[in-house]
Amino acid sequence: MHAYYLWIKHTHITMVAITAIFFAIRFFWMVKHPVLLRQRWVKRFPPVIDTILLASGITLAVLSHQYPLQQPWLTAKVTALIAYIILGMIALKWGSTLRIRIIAGIFACATVGYIISSALTRNPFPINLLFT
Repeated sequence: MHAYYLWIKHTHITMVAITAIFFAIRFFWMVKHPVLLRQRWVKRFPPVIDTILLASGITLAVLSHQYPLQQPWLTAKVTALIAYIILGMIALKWGSTLRIRIIAGIFACATVGYIISSALTRNPFPINLLFT
Protein backbone atom coordinates (compact mmCIF):
# COMPACT_ATOMS: atom_id res chain seq x y z
CA MET A 1 0.00 0.00 0.00
CA HIS A 2 1.09 3.58 -0.54
CA ALA A 3 3.44 5.08 2.07
CA TYR A 4 0.99 7.86 2.93
CA TYR A 5 -2.05 5.61 3.32
CA LEU A 6 -2.11 5.69 7.15
CA TRP A 7 -1.61 9.45 7.24
CA ILE A 8 -4.49 9.93 4.78
CA LYS A 9 -6.67 7.48 6.72
CA HIS A 10 -6.04 9.32 10.00
CA THR A 11 -6.76 12.64 8.30
CA HIS A 12 -10.05 11.21 6.99
CA ILE A 13 -11.05 9.87 10.41
CA THR A 14 -10.18 13.20 12.06
CA MET A 15 -12.26 15.11 9.51
CA VAL A 16 -15.20 12.72 10.10
CA ALA A 17 -15.02 13.48 13.82
CA ILE A 18 -14.72 17.23 13.28
CA THR A 19 -17.56 17.43 10.77
CA ALA A 20 -19.86 15.30 12.95
CA ILE A 21 -19.11 17.27 16.10
CA PHE A 22 -19.45 20.62 14.36
CA PHE A 23 -22.76 19.56 12.80
CA ALA A 24 -24.02 18.65 16.28
CA ILE A 25 -22.88 22.04 17.59
CA ARG A 26 -24.58 23.89 14.73
CA PHE A 27 -27.71 21.81 15.23
CA PHE A 28 -27.75 22.78 18.92
CA TRP A 29 -27.20 26.42 18.00
CA MET A 30 -30.04 26.25 15.46
CA VAL A 31 -32.38 25.14 18.24
CA LYS A 32 -31.13 27.34 21.11
CA HIS A 33 -29.04 30.21 19.67
CA PRO A 34 -29.74 30.66 15.93
CA VAL A 35 -27.88 33.96 15.81
CA LEU A 36 -24.60 32.06 16.28
CA LEU A 37 -25.12 30.37 12.91
CA ARG A 38 -24.75 33.72 11.14
CA GLN A 39 -21.11 34.21 12.09
CA ARG A 40 -18.78 34.25 9.10
CA TRP A 41 -16.43 31.55 10.43
CA VAL A 42 -19.38 29.23 11.15
CA LYS A 43 -20.38 29.46 7.49
CA ARG A 44 -16.85 29.04 6.12
CA PHE A 45 -15.50 26.28 8.36
CA PRO A 46 -17.71 23.35 7.20
CA PRO A 47 -16.83 23.58 3.48
CA VAL A 48 -13.11 23.53 4.31
CA ILE A 49 -13.45 20.47 6.55
CA ASP A 50 -15.82 18.72 4.14
CA THR A 51 -13.46 19.31 1.21
CA ILE A 52 -10.58 17.70 3.11
CA LEU A 53 -12.92 14.88 4.17
CA LEU A 54 -14.05 14.23 0.60
CA ALA A 55 -10.53 14.46 -0.86
CA SER A 56 -9.13 12.07 1.72
CA GLY A 57 -12.02 9.65 1.18
CA ILE A 58 -11.53 9.61 -2.58
CA THR A 59 -7.78 9.19 -2.11
CA LEU A 60 -8.32 6.24 0.22
CA ALA A 61 -10.69 4.61 -2.27
CA VAL A 62 -8.17 5.00 -5.09
CA LEU A 63 -5.20 3.79 -3.03
CA SER A 64 -7.09 0.75 -1.72
CA HIS A 65 -8.84 0.01 -5.03
CA GLN A 66 -12.21 -0.04 -3.27
CA TYR A 67 -14.92 1.84 -5.11
CA PRO A 68 -18.64 2.47 -4.67
CA LEU A 69 -20.77 0.04 -6.70
CA GLN A 70 -17.90 -2.43 -6.39
CA GLN A 71 -17.95 -2.68 -2.59
CA PRO A 72 -21.47 -2.87 -1.06
CA TRP A 73 -20.42 -1.25 2.23
CA LEU A 74 -18.85 1.69 0.38
CA THR A 75 -21.93 2.09 -1.82
CA ALA A 76 -24.08 2.19 1.31
CA LYS A 77 -21.72 4.69 2.93
CA VAL A 78 -21.80 7.06 -0.06
CA THR A 79 -25.60 6.74 -0.32
CA ALA A 80 -25.91 7.52 3.39
CA LEU A 81 -23.55 10.49 2.91
CA ILE A 82 -25.92 11.95 0.32
CA ALA A 83 -28.85 11.40 2.72
CA TYR A 84 -26.85 13.08 5.52
CA ILE A 85 -26.15 16.13 3.36
CA ILE A 86 -29.83 16.50 2.45
CA LEU A 87 -30.99 15.95 6.04
CA GLY A 88 -28.36 18.38 7.31
CA MET A 89 -29.51 21.05 4.87
CA ILE A 90 -33.11 20.55 5.97
CA ALA A 91 -32.05 20.74 9.62
CA LEU A 92 -29.93 23.87 9.28
CA LYS A 93 -31.48 25.80 6.39
CA TRP A 94 -34.40 24.39 4.44
CA GLY A 95 -36.75 23.19 7.18
CA SER A 96 -39.86 25.37 7.25
CA THR A 97 -40.61 24.79 10.94
CA LEU A 98 -38.51 24.14 14.01
CA ARG A 99 -40.15 20.72 14.36
CA ILE A 100 -39.11 19.70 10.84
CA ARG A 101 -35.58 20.98 11.46
CA ILE A 102 -35.27 19.04 14.72
CA ILE A 103 -36.53 15.80 13.16
CA ALA A 104 -34.17 16.21 10.20
CA GLY A 105 -31.28 16.97 12.56
CA ILE A 106 -31.93 13.85 14.60
CA PHE A 107 -32.06 11.73 11.45
CA ALA A 108 -28.88 13.41 10.17
CA CYS A 109 -27.07 12.48 13.39
CA ALA A 110 -28.36 8.90 13.14
CA THR A 111 -27.14 8.78 9.55
CA VAL A 112 -23.65 9.81 10.66
CA GLY A 113 -23.75 6.95 13.16
CA TYR A 114 -24.70 4.56 10.37
CA ILE A 115 -21.91 5.87 8.10
CA ILE A 116 -19.33 5.38 10.84
CA SER A 117 -20.57 1.92 11.79
CA SER A 118 -20.68 0.71 8.18
CA ALA A 119 -17.14 2.02 7.68
CA LEU A 120 -15.85 0.32 10.81
CA THR A 121 -17.51 -3.02 10.04
CA ARG A 122 -17.22 -2.78 6.24
CA ASN A 123 -20.76 -4.05 6.18
CA PRO A 124 -23.75 -2.25 4.64
CA PHE A 125 -25.92 -3.74 7.41
CA PRO A 126 -23.80 -3.21 10.53
CA ILE A 127 -26.79 -3.77 12.83
CA ASN A 128 -26.85 -7.42 11.68
CA LEU A 129 -23.50 -7.94 13.41
CA LEU A 130 -25.12 -7.19 16.76
CA PHE A 131 -27.52 -10.11 16.36
CA THR A 132 -25.19 -12.75 14.94
